[in-house]
Amino acid sequence: MPYPYVLLSAAVSLDGYLDDTGPERLLLSGPADFDRVDEVRASVDAILVGAGTIRADNPRLLVNSPERRAARVVDGLPEYPLKVTVSGSGDLDPAARFWHTGGEKVLYTTDKGAERARALGIAADVVPLGDALDWRRLLEHLHEVRGVRRLMVEGGGRIHTQLVTQGLADELQVVLAPLFVGDPDAPRLFGPGSYQGGRLRLVETRPVGDVVLTRYKPTAPGTGALPSAADRHWLALACDLAGQCPPSETAFSVGAVVVAADGTELARGHSREGDDPVVHAEEAALAKADPTDPRLAGATVYSSLEPCARRASRPAPCARLILDAGVRRVVTAWREPDTFVTGADGSAVLADGGATVLVLPEFEQRAKAPNAHLLGG
Repeated sequence: MPYPYVLLSAAVSLDGYLDDTGPERLLLSGPADFDRVDEVRASVDAILVGAGTIRADNPRLLVNSPERRAARVVDGLPEYPLKVTVSGSGDLDPAARFWHTGGEKVLYTTDKGAERARALGIAADVVPLGDALDWRRLLEHLHEVRGVRRLMVEGGGRIHTQLVTQGLADELQVVLAPLFVGDPDAPRLFGPGSYQGGRLRLVETRPVGDVVLTRYKPTAPGTGALPSAADRHWLALACDLAGQCPPSETAFSVGAVVVAADGTELARGHSREGDDPVVHAEEAALAKADPTDPRLAGATVYSSLEPCARRASRPAPCARLILDAGVRRVVTAWREPDTFVTGADGSAVLADGGATVLVLPEFEQRAKAPNAHLLGG
């Protein structure tokens, strides 16, 4: 199931703290950055904070600018984004400002937490997720039931840590404030956890008043059958590469990217690349990778179309080339139709060879776009 685009937003001190231990909230940002945050809030469908943030800060989480609220209404959106919180216990103050300002609210909790929240009279749509909180189920529900396409997460550190370590954060927006906290008991942005390896991709850095905004996106592929935010990034790139293929009436336009476990791009390719009129995307990409590179064993191949299981133009189909290269994880957007090969099932060939295959159907239309002329579109 597709998830919303998950954007984590936080401000930290130079020594990495979200706050101090005083009774009042430490203001790390200035007026210019508060206005920037207001702009981001106005651009999303929902804003999420954890129960700890509600207890500690009693936030309202509003879009403060009347002009931005008015623009949302003109665009057919609610005046305020949906406000979301997460609490395993459901033990929240029903008088908190979170529940009584802005538009709609939703509380995700456990089955027992739902009983407590309803007994307390929490003014929100209470959604139980079972015996324990499950971020993937939560995000699926937000996307499919509440129509959330962009989700802004404003804390706290435990929430940020869980989303990053589970590979569910599409973007990190971190503001660095020019001050120190120095208190080991103060809350930090990220805590201990099993983080994916590799470096994140820096997509923007700029001063905002006296603070500095940095925006990062993850690059490390997921592991096994669970998709990560980086998987979606790389598959989107493969779909874009498909648009670079010379047009053909007898073959699909496909893009492929080979990515190491640490998020390093090893190679990319697309159908009919260069002077070879019959080369397939995965074949073109793998031909550029060093076959002795030990990183291939832990790499993921992203292909806009399911790798082929049979072909007439080459001795080995792409599914076999992937297995022979040592790759054991493939992410694709679209299962191969019967247009040219009846009963094509590259996924079965890959699975029989010990590879994990993920299909992310939310990218199917992007993968089909450069092939519309072959599909009657």
